[in-house]
Amino acid sequence: MSTARREQIRGLTRRIAAALADERVRRHHADEPLATLDEERALARRVAMEHLALASPADPWGRPSVPSPDTRALVEEAISGVLGLGRLEPLLDNEDITDIHVRGNCAVWLKMRDGRRESVPAIVDTDEELIELIRRIATRMCVRETRFDPSNPEVNLQLPDGSRMFAAMDIAQRPTLVVRRHRFENATLRDLCVGGMMSPETCDFLAACVRARRNIVIAGGTGSGKTTLLRALISEIHPTERIVTIEDSYELGIERMENAHPDHDCLQSRPPNAEGEGEVTLSQLTRMALRMDPDRVIVGEVRGAEAFPMLMAMSQGNNGSMCTMHADTARSVFPKLAAYMSMASTGVPVDTMNLLIASSIHFVVHVRNDDGRRVVESILEVVDAEGSSIISNDLFSRSTSVPAFASMRSGTAALLADHGFRTRRELSWA
Repeated sequence: MSTARREQIRGLTRRIAAALADERVRRHHADEPLATLDEERALARRVAMEHLALASPADPWGRPSVPSPDTRALVEEAISGVLGLGRLEPLLDNEDITDIHVRGNCAVWLKMRDGRRESVPAIVDTDEELIELIRRIATRMCVRETRFDPSNPEVNLQLPDGSRMFAAMDIAQRPTLVVRRHRFENATLRDLCVGGMMSPETCDFLAACVRARRNIVIAGGTGSGKTTLLRALISEIHPTERIVTIEDSYELGIERMENAHPDHDCLQSRPPNAEGEGEVTLSQLTRMALRMDPDRVIVGEVRGAEAFPMLMAMSQGNNGSMCTMHADTARSVFPKLAAYMSMASTGVPVDTMNLLIASSIHFVVHVRNDDGRRVVESILEVVDAEGSSIISNDLFSRSTSVPAFASMRSGTAALLADHGFRTRRELSWA
C-alpha cells in the first residue's frame, strides 16, 4: 500500500471516528437508543463520501463526480477500520481458514482446513496499529469494560462468528493476536463415522453410552476434534432432556444444532473487570449448574478447580454428563484430573481423589489428529481405584490388534446391550 493511500485511509478513519463519537454523544444527551451497526455504517459512509467529494473536482456541470470503484474501496476500508476488524476481516470471512496468527506488522500465518499452513501480507503497518486494532475490537465486542495496556496485557474474547480471539502485549516481544475459528459443525456420530473418524462399531458403542447415561471424558490435543465429537455425542441426547453447558467461551453452540434441545441453558465464565472484580470461574458455574435442575451437565473443557464439583456432580446422580480435556493419552486423564482437583484446595488425599474419579467417570475417549485426519485413538472403561492407581480396561485401540470391546465387563455389556449396542462378533453369531 502506498504512503499516500495509507494517509488517505487514516484521515478518513479519524473523520469517521469523530462523527460516530459526536453521534453517540448526541443520542446520549437526547436520551435516544444507541445506533445499530447498520445505522453507524450508513453514517460513516455518508461522512466519508462527503469528505472525499469536497476534495474531488466537480464534473463539467458542477455536480460532484461519481465515486470510482477505487474510492468506494477506500471508504469501505476506512469504515472497516473503525466499525469492523480492519484488514483482519477478509481473513475471518474466508471459510478455508481455521486459525490466524498475527505478530506485529510481520507476515500473518494461517492454518487451513486441509492442514496446510501459509503466510499472507501483514494486516497492519506498525506494531502500534495492531495494538489500536485490538483495542477497537475489544471495545466493540466486549459487553463489559476491557482494557489493553501494559497493566492489562492480555485480551480474551469471542468474535460475533464464534471465533475465539486472544491478544497480548508488553509480556510478548511484539504485540500478538491469535484467532481460533469455531465452525459449529452439526456433525452427528454417523457423519463422523462416514468421515473416517471412527468405525461403525465404535459409533454404535458411543451412541449407546449416551443413551445409557454414561459419564464420558473426551481427551486429546489441540485441534484433535474433541469439541466436534462432544457436539456429536450431544446430538444423541433425547430432545426432551434438560442440558446445562459450562464453558470458558461459547464453543459448543448447542442452540445451533439441528437436533435442538429446547430446554437448555448455556453458562460462560467471566474474567474480572478493570478493577479486578466480578470474576465468575468455571468452578463457580459448575456449582450454579447443579442448582438449575439439569438432566445432564456438559463442561466444554476441564482445565482447573472445576474438576472437583464436576466429579462430585457425576458421582451424585447427574449421570450422562460429559466434558473434554487436553491430554496426550487416555490414561494421562487420571493424574491430570487429580492435579486439577488439588487446585480446589479441598485437602482430599490422593486415594480419595482416585475413588471419586473411579466412581464418577465411566469411559475415557481419546482422539488424535493424524496428519490432518481426526480419529478416535482409544477408549478406556474405568473400573475401580486402588490406592494411587485407577484400574481401567482397554476397550479399543487403533495401535493394537486386540478385538474391539472384547474386554468390556459383563455388567457394562448388558447395560449397553439394553440401549442398542452389540459387538460385531455378536452380530456375526446372530
